[in-house]
Amino acid sequence: MNTVVLLLVGIAILACGYLFYGRWLAKTWGVGEGDPTPAHTMEDGQDYVPAKPAVLMGHHFSSIAGAGPINGPIQAAVFGWVPVVLWVLIGGIFMGGVHDFGALFASLRNNGQSIGEIIESSIGKRAKTLFLIFAYLVLLLVVAAFAAIVASTFQATYTDAGVVDKVASSANASTAMISLLFILLAVVFGFAVYRRHAGVGVSTIIGIVGIVAIVILGLNWHPIYLSNKTWMILLGVYIAVASVTPVWILLQPRDYLSSFLLYFMIIVSVIGIIGAHPSMKDMPAFTGFVDTLAPTGNSLGFMFPALFVTIACGAISGFHSLVSSGTTSKQLDKEKDALPIAYGSMLIECVVAIISVCAVSFIWKEYVGGETVAPTKVLARGIGLMLQKIFGGSEKVYSVAYSMLVLAVSVFCLTSLDTATRLARYMFQEFWLEPGETYKDKKGIKRLLADPYFATILTVVLGISLGMTGYSKIWALFGAANQLLAAIGLLAVCVWLGKVGKKNQMFYFPMIFMLIVTETSLVLTVRSNLTQAIAGVEGAGWCWARAIIAIFLFVLALWLAVEAIMALKKQHDAKKAVKAAAK
Repeated sequence: MNTVVLLLVGIAILACGYLFYGRWLAKTWGVGEGDPTPAHTMEDGQDYVPAKPAVLMGHHFSSIAGAGPINGPIQAAVFGWVPVVLWVLIGGIFMGGVHDFGALFASLRNNGQSIGEIIESSIGKRAKTLFLIFAYLVLLLVVAAFAAIVASTFQATYTDAGVVDKVASSANASTAMISLLFILLAVVFGFAVYRRHAGVGVSTIIGIVGIVAIVILGLNWHPIYLSNKTWMILLGVYIAVASVTPVWILLQPRDYLSSFLLYFMIIVSVIGIIGAHPSMKDMPAFTGFVDTLAPTGNSLGFMFPALFVTIACGAISGFHSLVSSGTTSKQLDKEKDALPIAYGSMLIECVVAIISVCAVSFIWKEYVGGETVAPTKVLARGIGLMLQKIFGGSEKVYSVAYSMLVLAVSVFCLTSLDTATRLARYMFQEFWLEPGETYKDKKGIKRLLADPYFATILTVVLGISLGMTGYSKIWALFGAANQLLAAIGLLAVCVWLGKVGKKNQMFYFPMIFMLIVTETSLVLTVRSNLTQAIAGVEGAGWCWARAIIAIFLFVLALWLAVEAIMALKKQHDAKKAVKAAAK
């Protein structure tokens, strides 16, 4: 198989999925036939703010992407390229796209409310409470992990004497400087578009020129060298501010401008793949049903369920439903734009996932040999070497491409980080509020707990503290937890569609499949950690913790599934009764 053939066939299949299945979903559900969106009916200048379609596309795409469509496919490549690509294409078109699009549509028709509120109205308040607790804990883990990842790309390297090694720290200092300048550029862009009413087209051109300028400046001037701990604290301050400021000041413009870095990454990667057109002869099409390669030293285990838990973004990811129903639904200008923004973004993620497969195939021997295993570095090295081959073996081309690709991934991790913080703030507030209420409607302790500033500070303190002290100890559970979110999101939208009298059969297989995947993964996790804990291995305490958390997630998934099935059964019985009465 040639990488060009794989890429072009993959893009063609995804395009057909959008044109035929995506449009069919929109027509079947009646998307675009609703009243003005919540961004207009509930506009408040802070969270509910109408955005231009291109700007919101940038926000949504940047928020859901992160490093997910790169990490998952590269890690799961140990099973061969065929299983990975099949899951990306089938999962993206028939599961992930449906999940993201459905979550956004349901939220639009429910005043921009989150999946939690939709669960309450469709299934019950108890189910909503369970979901909010679970979703908030998952988001805390996301904040912890992404903050740690970003800080690691900013931090300075120190000598044994405790002095900053500026040569070794140069790349990280450049990334940090560019990221800081990027925030300033986003604020200027937001002010120009929303307060000076500058045209989006002209502002975009100026913004892109600004991106090029700050990249050049940051690569050549980076005077800030700080420790990991200091960066973690500064990131905490940044995401706290980003979570409560009006979306037009920072969230919308930053994510929109960030999306051009991802578009750049995709374009450069496509140029590299088409120009070098390398064969995939070194990478097996299928290696077996068990991971025996384990380039990182840790086997993924059985292909089922590992493949479907490892590849989340790029196929289906529960985090996407939180973004769709959390921030995107509050900014959508017209309901018809839900299809390209939600379903379309998911399929673009699938393209990134296929590009990642092409990249790892080019350095397959290095990857399985354990020389280059970090997914971001695998992508950057694979595509960088392709571009180097096109341009006559130029080391300069490789160096620039490598640095830019790593920078793009770092920027997206930061984007996902501030979005996750805002989403966690929404979740925590919703726990104390009834539908339609704000914190101002409450009194006493509930007013404090539902206050956006209190919810933000608590989330940031917990997330950053966890990032500093050991999120990695329970990160292994994130894959299953994230896919459990996807299963719950599918359940919620399926029940809601049935409640409002719209077709929901397209959700049956995806939600059942993801529940089986999640429950199987959690059972294997419990067994593995209990075995290690009982054997008294080093870190047995964390093994017990992971086993207990996995059991909690297993019970939660089962409980919510039963609640959803009962709700669907009531809907079915009600329809039968109506038909019987009509006869």
